[in-house]
Amino acid sequence: MGGVPQTSLTSPLVGREDELARLTGVLERARAGEARAVLVAGDAGVGKTRTLDEVAGRAAAAGTTVLTGHCVDLGDVGLPYLPFTEILGALAADERFAAVLAAHPVADRLLGGGPDDGGTADRSRLRLFEGVAALLTELADAAPLLLVLEDLHWADQSSRDLLRFLLSRGVLHRPAGGAPGHRLAVLASYRADDLHRRHPLRPLLAELVRLPSVERLELRPLPDADVARLVRSLRDRPLPDTTVHRIVERAEGNAFYAEELVAATDTPAVGVPSGLADVLLIRFEQLSETAQQVLRTAAVAGRRVGHDLLRDAVGLPEEELESALREAVERQLLVSGDGDTYSFRHALAREAVYADLLPGERARLHGGFARLLAGPDRRSDSAAERAHHYRESHDLPEALAASLEAADHAQRVGAPAEELRHVEAALDLWSAVDAAARPAGPDAVTLTLRASAAAAHAGEVHRAVSLTRSALAGLGQDADLELAARVRYTLAGNLLSVDNQSAAYAHSSEALGLIPAEPPSATWLWAAATHVMAARQVGENGTALSVARRALEVAQELGVTDARADLLISLTSLEGGNRSTPQGRERLLEARELARRAGNAPVELRALFNLAIGGFESGDLEECLTRASEGLDRARRSGLLSSPYPREMRYLRLLVQYTLGHWDECVRGSEEHSGTLPAWGGHTLGPGLYVALARGDAGAADRARALLKGPFDWMARLVGGIVLTDAAALRGDAADAVRSMRSTVEALSDDAGTPPLATVRLAALALSAVADTVVELRRTGDEAGAARWAETAAELVGQARASAGYGEDGTPQGPEGQAWLARAEAEWLRTTGSEPDPASWERTVAAFAFGDTYERARCRLRLAEALLAAGRREEAAAEAEAVRREADRLGATVLRDRLDDLSRRGRLTDAAPAGGAGAAVLTARERDVLRLLALGHSNRRIGEELFISAKTASVHVSNILAKLHAAGRTEAVAIAYRQGLIVPEAAPSD
Repeated sequence: MGGVPQTSLTSPLVGREDELARLTGVLERARAGEARAVLVAGDAGVGKTRTLDEVAGRAAAAGTTVLTGHCVDLGDVGLPYLPFTEILGALAADERFAAVLAAHPVADRLLGGGPDDGGTADRSRLRLFEGVAALLTELADAAPLLLVLEDLHWADQSSRDLLRFLLSRGVLHRPAGGAPGHRLAVLASYRADDLHRRHPLRPLLAELVRLPSVERLELRPLPDADVARLVRSLRDRPLPDTTVHRIVERAEGNAFYAEELVAATDTPAVGVPSGLADVLLIRFEQLSETAQQVLRTAAVAGRRVGHDLLRDAVGLPEEELESALREAVERQLLVSGDGDTYSFRHALAREAVYADLLPGERARLHGGFARLLAGPDRRSDSAAERAHHYRESHDLPEALAASLEAADHAQRVGAPAEELRHVEAALDLWSAVDAAARPAGPDAVTLTLRASAAAAHAGEVHRAVSLTRSALAGLGQDADLELAARVRYTLAGNLLSVDNQSAAYAHSSEALGLIPAEPPSATWLWAAATHVMAARQVGENGTALSVARRALEVAQELGVTDARADLLISLTSLEGGNRSTPQGRERLLEARELARRAGNAPVELRALFNLAIGGFESGDLEECLTRASEGLDRARRSGLLSSPYPREMRYLRLLVQYTLGHWDECVRGSEEHSGTLPAWGGHTLGPGLYVALARGDAGAADRARALLKGPFDWMARLVGGIVLTDAAALRGDAADAVRSMRSTVEALSDDAGTPPLATVRLAALALSAVADTVVELRRTGDEAGAARWAETAAELVGQARASAGYGEDGTPQGPEGQAWLARAEAEWLRTTGSEPDPASWERTVAAFAFGDTYERARCRLRLAEALLAAGRREEAAAEAEAVRREADRLGATVLRDRLDDLSRRGRLTDAAPAGGAGAAVLTARERDVLRLLALGHSNRRIGEELFISAKTASVHVSNILAKLHAAGRTEAVAIAYRQGLIVPEAAPSD
């Protein structure tokens, strides 16, 4: 018996996997004869109806009869049994249920067409309840039944009484004697935020949840990640990340609010969309005038307000205030919190109330809060609030002073993003405040320079560059030389962070030229330290080395310990003994200690980053993990987690997890940061993309392309290039693989034309696809095409050799680079036309033993293929088994698919029978030959594919023709198609 038609689903259901699993379990138990009920609670808009619709849809698809009744808010006009009359009306309109309804006249009575039985009111009511229970149980006997009751908070008294009877004595009551129960489930929803203390549903809920067959399920707000998925799914074209994040922040897990905010993204208005504001203000308008005034005042205070501050701002006697607050709390508009505070239940409710204020009323209330917060007992951490209230009350001089005080407080507590916000707010106010009314001390250029430093510490590197350029433009002709130098070397440092090395070198040169080296000064010293880094990046190593040595002497002379530490880090790659050597590590540890003693967290983080990446380059992955974790802990304690070096250390930690084969841990780490990283930090999720690609995630390449959008980011370009090159190689597109590799190398080469160290990896990945193409072209006899691609392979292996031979300081790269070179050489050998060379792949497998488990497994698959071609089957089988174990452990489905294909072609495992009944006529090897025969392959090519001789392939073809009673190859293929022995397969393009 099918279900009664349900309402159509409008928005996609996102998240709620746990809740759906629990409700589905209840339905399964009900189908087995264990009647159950679930009371589903949740705030308005959180997704109760959408979740119940999903469950009802699944139940109907499984053959369950689904009946739905809705309670409606009719105010004081209560229509008795409204949800049940809706259910009976739907049954009466469906002829499939005519016989059941005819046997139960209670339906006519509820629908208004049946006579009264003439008994007392109580007796008549009991018979009505028993009749409804009997009708439902008969329906459940015919087919599993799901009863859905929505919005119980609006249920009339009669409906509540009937529900109490059904759940306590009726349909959920288990028959005596151990007989099977009714195949019925009841799902009833209600709004938790509507249940004030005296709501009539509260006592019924308290009674029902004590019943053994009744349970309660609360739908809590969706996690931010699920809201973001919902938001993106609601639009055909992608929304900007900033828009998505803002909607997620405002919706606070409420699906309906999120949908309304998405719908309003195309409108020019800001604030709460009008339709949503109307919904949010309905409950507010039901309050008394005094309670409304209290909420208006609280809305001006912000999301949360203390009792004493609210009392002083609203100016009501204590008793009146408490009465109004109690009313607002009972109506679920305010909630009480710790520390004698009150907050709006949802931020959008506060926004709606705030937007409803008149402009003059709003300014007056803001001014009152500002004066209260600026009283004699004011706290430094209230400066941000004071700045906000002064600004909204149009007292701009006080707003400017409070903004600077708030910035100072944020700097002291290690909150650079907040410091940036407050300094920028001060800059916005600067020109609007008379010079005489401005705080003494900073000027506009100094403030802008401070904002750029805060932006850099917060990881907003492009914003830092923009702010420093603004400071440079604000310098007058008679500007102080030290300030002019500071602006220029700060701009140079910020430009290095966005990989604009040439401009960085030009500005650092200007900064160094503005300040004389004698007498020594701290300004010249930091200008020199920045110039050393910039010169190193543009290949001016001689200049970098001479300036660094002189600056180190000045740092020791002046006792500027953190500058000395910064210079030691730079000298590590300039004087030999680079960061991957014991000597380099010793120097970096010294620099780290000096920076720690000086309290300069950014320089200490630079030292820790170099220690971490030095460990990676030397193959000491555990050392890399240790140093990266130390760096992230230091950044967390200093509020610099979003700054550039911690960002790279986060990437390094995930990369090591990926390399060591801890893929699930890597994916979890990537997911933890996926919703918090700004666009410029997206490359940090790169190792998660490597895992996704290896596990067959078709969207990995699209997410990699997204990294290439926006302002140039060196690391994002690298990660995106690696993923796109490998993705093209995996799908056999050699042209696209080479194109991705070349464009990535070109984009990442420095101003002197030096390619990135990752060139060897990119070349090896591209060579994999090129070698496959050359081998395939030779099989088909296209020697000219194979020769052209072999020339490309020779060019690529040359680039790989050059890259691996020239590391950070001109010496050859470490274990990782040499491993990728070994793979590039082995792939290149496949294009030369020589016999298969297992030795080259044995060397490659050994090279990756430093820790890269996935690449080692991929190379072992190539080794197995080479061993098969060389006739060393037992060794090939052993390698294939090792690859199988590693692929299964990692969940590397792409590698496992390729292994299965090789094992089938090489008969390294027993293949399972395929096809229809006639398939048993052919052996496993004959089925392999038949599949290639259908692709039009010659005996020679069949032999090459299956690692057998052409003569053996010919014998198999003859056996196939005989067994299928076919006169020729074409007829044999046609017979095989008719018998289902093979399915159509597209021939590969040459």
